[in-house]
Amino acid sequence: MKRIVPVVADGLTRTSKLEPARTALLVVDVQNSEIADDVRAEHPDYHRQVTDTVLPNIARLIAACRASGAEVIYTTIESLTKDGRDRSLDHKLSGILVKKGSWEAKVIDAVAPGDDDIVLPKTSSGVFNSTTLDYVLRNIGIDGVIVVGMLTDQCVDMAVRDGADRGYFMVCASDACATHTQARHDHALSAFGGYCRLSTTDALVAELTGASPV
Repeated sequence: MKRIVPVVADGLTRTSKLEPARTALLVVDVQNSEIADDVRAEHPDYHRQVTDTVLPNIARLIAACRASGAEVIYTTIESLTKDGRDRSLDHKLSGILVKKGSWEAKVIDAVAPGDDDIVLPKTSSGVFNSTTLDYVLRNIGIDGVIVVGMLTDQCVDMAVRDGADRGYFMVCASDACATHTQARHDHALSAFGGYCRLSTTDALVAELTGASPV
């Protein structure tokens, strides 16, 4: 079997360090709809993983980004209208409707945006497909993107793959993401791991702040 040798592009490899001034933390769909009572009832293990592990890890990454000068950007599922007429066909067929301005559309308080953070509403799985994220990142001068949030095998997956295709250096904090089962989470990381560097919250906090890894 032929061995695949990674190509070094512009001096970068998958293990290259992030430059905070050129890095953004992309917080995907970490919103109230993901911790609502119906979700807790249907997916109790997922709900527990989000509240006990994912949210604290995201909060640590946000703090590290703010301390180091990296950008923090949020995207949430939220229609531009109350009746959702602007939604993608997929969201209409799937019955996904998070109304404009609703409680469900708001970022969870534990990781709430600051007053100057960017929040981009979307009505598709892919944030690069239904928002101005690519335009915004290029205007800011971002070329490295750390992805966290939910769901690992849906919107996080799409963000990683689409960002990689657009030429961004993608990183995923595997312990700051979750989906409805551990098996789905693990499979997703294995599937899109070729499009990014998989890392942990501890390692990324140390990388961004220059501290020694825990």
